[in-house]
Amino acid sequence: MKAGPNIAAIAALVGDPARANMLTALMTGHALTATELAHEAGITLQTASSHLAKLHDGGLLTLRRQGRHRYFSLADNDVAQVLEGLMGLAARAGHLRARPGPREPALRNARVCYDHLAGDQGVRLYEALLSNKLLSVRSETATLTSHGKTFVTDFGVNLAPLESARRPLCRLCLDWSERRMHLAGALGAAFLHRFYELKWARREDGTRVVTFSKRGAEAFSALLA
Repeated sequence: MKAGPNIAAIAALVGDPARANMLTALMTGHALTATELAHEAGITLQTASSHLAKLHDGGLLTLRRQGRHRYFSLADNDVAQVLEGLMGLAARAGHLRARPGPREPALRNARVCYDHLAGDQGVRLYEALLSNKLLSVRSETATLTSHGKTFVTDFGVNLAPLESARRPLCRLCLDWSERRMHLAGALGAAFLHRFYELKWARREDGTRVVTFSKRGAEAFSALLA
C-alpha cells in the first residue's frame, strides 16, 4: 500500500452526483437540514441521510443539532476551496450543465464562495489590490503590504483578530467562472462582510448570488480605483 493522503476516498465522496449537488448547495456558507439538502439533490430524505452520513464520516461536513433538527455545513474553508477548484476544472474541461439556470449570469458576476466574494467582482477586487500594490503575491502566497494594511484598516476592517487567528489571512482561490484568482482567507471573508455592513451588497435568499445596489456598485468601483 502506498503511503500518503488517500485522494481516491475524497474523490469518491465528491464524485456522486447527489452528494456533489448537496455540497454545492452548502457553498452558500449556510447550514441546511437533511430535508433541504434532499430537495437540492432531487432524492428522497432516506437516501439523502445515507449520503450525508458518508460525507460527515469522510470529514467533508460538520453536523450541528438544534432541538430535533440536524444542520449540516461544509467542514471548513478548505473543503469550499477544493469544490471551487473542481468547478473551475469542470468548466475548463467542458463538463457543464446542459441547461444553465436563469441566475447563471448573476452567479458569474458576483457570488459567495463559502464566505468570500467570487465571480467577476471578486476577481476585480483581487486584481485591484494587486495592481495598487496593496497585496503582494510570490509563489502563489499572498500577503498584505504595509500600504495594504493601512488601506484595509481605513476601510473599517479590524486586522488584529484576523492576523492572530489560525486561518490564513490571505489565500488565493481559482475562480471557476472567471478562471482567474480571487481573494479568499480571513481577509476575503472580512471584505464581503464589510460590503454587507455598508449595504453595498446583499446575498439573494437561498442562492449564492450576491447583488450590488446601484450605490454599492459605484462605491465598490471607487474603492477599487
